Amino acid sequence: MATTIEVNKQSVKALLSSGIERPFVIPEYQRPYAWNFDQVDTLFSDIWEFTENFGGSKRNATYFLGSIVSYENKDEGTQEIIDGQQRITSLFLLLRAIYTKLEKGAQSKESDNFLKQIRECIWRANKLTAEVDFDDILLTSRVVNNDGNECLRDILRTGVADDKADDNYSKNYLRFQSLFDTASNNSPLLIFDFIYALLNQAILLPITADTQDTALTIFSTLNDRGMPLSDADIFKAKIYNHYKTTEEKQLFIDDWKELDDRARYAGESIQQLFYYYMFFLRAKAGDNSSTTPGVRKYFLDGKAARLYEPDLMDNLKIILNLWLVSSKREIIENESWSENVDILKAIDVISSYPNEFWKYPVVIYYLQHRNEDSFDNCFLIFLHKLIGELLVRYLLAPTINAVKVDILKLNGEIIKDAHPVFAFKDIDTAQLSAAIKSPNRNAVRMLLKIIAYQDNRQQWLLPDSWEIEHIFPQKWQASYFVNMSDDVIRDKIEHIGNKLPFEKRLNIVAGNGYFGKKKEQYSKSKIACTIAMSTSTVSEWSLEDITERDILLSNMLTALIKAWNEKYTVDQTAASDEPTDEQKALIDQFKKNGWVK
Repeated sequence: MATTIEVNKQSVKALLSSGIERPFVIPEYQRPYAWNFDQVDTLFSDIWEFTENFGGSKRNATYFLGSIVSYENKDEGTQEIIDGQQRITSLFLLLRAIYTKLEKGAQSKESDNFLKQIRECIWRANKLTAEVDFDDILLTSRVVNNDGNECLRDILRTGVADDKADDNYSKNYLRFQSLFDTASNNSPLLIFDFIYALLNQAILLPITADTQDTALTIFSTLNDRGMPLSDADIFKAKIYNHYKTTEEKQLFIDDWKELDDRARYAGESIQQLFYYYMFFLRAKAGDNSSTTPGVRKYFLDGKAARLYEPDLMDNLKIILNLWLVSSKREIIENESWSENVDILKAIDVISSYPNEFWKYPVVIYYLQHRNEDSFDNCFLIFLHKLIGELLVRYLLAPTINAVKVDILKLNGEIIKDAHPVFAFKDIDTAQLSAAIKSPNRNAVRMLLKIIAYQDNRQQWLLPDSWEIEHIFPQKWQASYFVNMSDDVIRDKIEHIGNKLPFEKRLNIVAGNGYFGKKKEQYSKSKIACTIAMSTSTVSEWSLEDITERDILLSNMLTALIKAWNEKYTVDQTAASDEPTDEQKALIDQFKKNGWVK
């Protein structure tokens, strides 16, 4: 059966008063009312300026306020707002604020006229007596878990708001009253023309469909053309409408809100969870195309079938577990990996990779293999291999897309096996060594984390907040070096051998005894490798010391990456990360230099 769409521009009075026959409903799946003073002030000032310059009762101009997308719910006899709820709610609050002020002010023919017009926009009246029923409001919010629903109803019913309330309905209603008072005092002769313009010359474009799916399609199309609407909200509406019973709908809304709250807590969003999940589904389907589809297009393709899969919400929750563990250190019940310090360290390291490509294989690996018996060990070995591959690629080619194609191939391999084949090419060890010594600045935090976690005394994760400390400071006295250009010095200062993770920034200028002062501060650190530097036998840190530490760190990191690769290749079930003989020799050298204990 063909759907119908009605598009007919209407004045604010005409549109809102249509609620007498078909009241407006803000459905359960919508977000809470979120307009703040900026939007409220803009709405009021725009209509006021229009009235001053172009509008009012003696002129015929119009002012366009925007579109409203809704669908006609014939079962309920309502207009369900799909897009435009912020604007239409604000118009109700503004008109109620004006009504309250007019009602309390001096009576006149003008005020009586506009009181009558506003009543027809907000409430139903008895058809026989014309008596207004202030309880029969033409706008209802059903937004789930929103305490403001009753607050909105009370404001529209009584015209009273608590000036100490923290909800947006109360604050914006009182704001509208204040704006109206100021305008009335400053320009009393213009106030009735303003109300006239608001009701009759401010124009909305209602787009009404007879099915929710059609309305959502329109909503989506408008979004593609630049209106700031959320993909996740579209998905929520689609899924909500897919359920048949009130109980199913309510359970879904509760589930969605919990997921949304938890995602925000973890520093993520439902939108991002869908994005990660898209890569998982693409990998399962064998899709390794380098062209990444938009997340909305992907999930709405094929009549949105992917949104209706019964395991969708469960899988989004599982993905979220990764970020709850990595960012909030939560322990997931019956998942021992979430308490495995080595895994947490590995995730902490890879989280400093300069772009998000690392997230997709990690999400896919976790979703695909989390229930396997040897998951903890295999996951750790996989993470070390991935860290090594990504770090090496970025050090040698620090561009965003250097690993994109290989990552997409890897995603598909992960689906097949817990020990997937990596398609990354062999590296030139000499090139790598040079790149480690003088790394791209975006790779420094990742390198420093690896270095820090190689100290056996670093039993737990690094502090949440730390900075990159230059052992030899970025500022130095001109007399400190003789016959050496500033460019050479600056270059050396940015080498990895001159950097430490440290909790605070030190502003000590290089001069006599500066390193001794720094070592005093390093001893107060909670980072093991930084504490170790405080015991260094070096009296004054020099460019030669940077060079020596460059070599040792480069050798250590190269050997470590090699060991991770060998372990992945040779022994995927090994539970231990014992250092190789080569690493042990380097550690002994570090101890000799006082850099580790």
